[in-house]
Amino acid sequence: MSALMISNVVLWGVVLCLVLVVLALSRQIGVLYERVAPMGALTMDKGPAVGDTAPQFELADLLGRKQTVGVPGDRSQLLFFVSPTCPVCKKLLPILKSVAATERAWLDVMLASDGEMPEHLAFYRQAGLQQFPYLLSTALGMGFQISKLPYAVLIDEQGVVRAKGLINSREQLESLFTAKELGVASAQEYLANASLQETQVSRKENVNALAG
Repeated sequence: MSALMISNVVLWGVVLCLVLVVLALSRQIGVLYERVAPMGALTMDKGPAVGDTAPQFELADLLGRKQTVGVPGDRSQLLFFVSPTCPVCKKLLPILKSVAATERAWLDVMLASDGEMPEHLAFYRQAGLQQFPYLLSTALGMGFQISKLPYAVLIDEQGVVRAKGLINSREQLESLFTAKELGVASAQEYLANASLQETQVSRKENVNALAG
């Protein structure tokens, strides 16, 4: 066997190994995403805390209709902060529409952003967002201290912030509703409390076993 043939065989072997490594890494990334994504929206320690009264606003939406935010009423509100230049925001819009339809019995969804009216009006129409009030207000973003997008704030019927966080998936969006139902700040808090309780029970069982 010539040196050229040997080098070709070695090169093909290296290529095959690289392909296998890439496939293995892809699988591990998929597994990691499945484990991490459902953990719930990531809460940022800025703005009104969960359990605080939400700041109240009376604003006109893009179509000139009067809208109120944080005012006690018969329904909860979901403020979803977006931007026309945010790729993740655009990816989540179909999910937001689906969730709004599913939760329409108790929840009003409102979009919020800031910037120039023409850009947002074009985005509003092109994305087919006419079912949602779209609030263009710098004061609104400052009131909730929004620094990253997409971000959602869930306000209950009493005008109290019940859950909030960065949103990257349907699971994270729905985790806000779960947090409200469970009476916790976030899905992470619930899971942390459940893990702590499980640890405490396990320790108690171990102590009882040693005492016996």
